[in-house]
Amino acid sequence: MLRITDEISLQDWEMTESFVRASGPGGQNVNKVATAVELRFEAARSPALTPAVKSRLKRLAGRRWTKEGAIILQCDETRSQQRNRDLVRERLTELVRKALVAPKRRIATKPTRGSVRRRLDAKRQRSDIKATRGKIDLD
Repeated sequence: MLRITDEISLQDWEMTESFVRASGPGGQNVNKVATAVELRFEAARSPALTPAVKSRLKRLAGRRWTKEGAIILQCDETRSQQRNRDLVRERLTELVRKALVAPKRRIATKPTRGSVRRRLDAKRQRSDIKATRGKIDLD
């Protein structure tokens, strides 16, 4: 079980870990031991997450979200399999925590009268500068 918040925790059946051989540091050990971790989280089927959280999670996950509705995270940073497991679980926890925060709705506001006037004055000045450019008639 992976605890996200006090109310939300992900069950073991929702996550599948597989271990593969990693590239990177490890010397000869890298050819013998499967230290890289690939974590698959069945996000679409998770009963712990609301539909709104799932949609935000899908947007945050990006390419890591599969067609089946799973999130696949990989870690091969360290030589230790256990440390890689811990790192990938921390990443999943952070991703879900980010998805739990609902973004604030933007309230549309009108520009102030002064800002509109300043913008139009700047446009007029720029227009005058550009109007004075060009060929000069010597007639």
